[in-house]
Amino acid sequence: MDMFEIMQSDKSYVSNQRDMPTDLQDKAKDLCWQINQTRPNEKKRRSELIKDLFGTSTELTFVEPTFHCDYGFNIHSHGLAVINYNCSILDTSPVDIGAGAFIAPGVVLACSDHSLNGEERISGVGTSSPIKLGKNVWIGANSVVLGDVTIGDNSVIGAGSVVNKDIPSNVVAVGSPCKVIRKITEDDKIKKRISN
Repeated sequence: MDMFEIMQSDKSYVSNQRDMPTDLQDKAKDLCWQINQTRPNEKKRRSELIKDLFGTSTELTFVEPTFHCDYGFNIHSHGLAVINYNCSILDTSPVDIGAGAFIAPGVVLACSDHSLNGEERISGVGTSSPIKLGKNVWIGANSVVLGDVTIGDNSVIGAGSVVNKDIPSNVVAVGSPCKVIRKITEDDKIKKRISN
């Protein structure tokens, strides 16, 4: 299995930076630069660039500049996805974004990691693990989601959180490290609160 195939698998892996496909990373950097130069009224052009970057149909995926990613081909949105300003996705492994995802400004989704050992780290040894966001996930501003994390359907991650473990469905989770604080209930509906 070559590095391109390893990167697209749903399994964690160890790599050396020298083995990574820099030509694909250069393409992604160029496409991100183009996306980030689009004017606010160039929505169609931005959508075309995002489609080229992600390599899939992205009519319902909206990305606001500035946006950065490592490769693009490993980012998979499965319906409406709103990726707000100043987000970065380190997609050295697959990043699956469920339909209805809201990713607030400043969020980082980081599949890649480095060795804790200084000698290995400076020689380029690292790891990578997939990230999965369920349907209707909302990640608050300036949060970080690390590799090998799944966030369940309908869950909300509070602003500034560091998510290093799986989060179940239908909960609010916050903090560093991120922890579940409560379930989401019918009482959380804004319409219900306004009518009371």
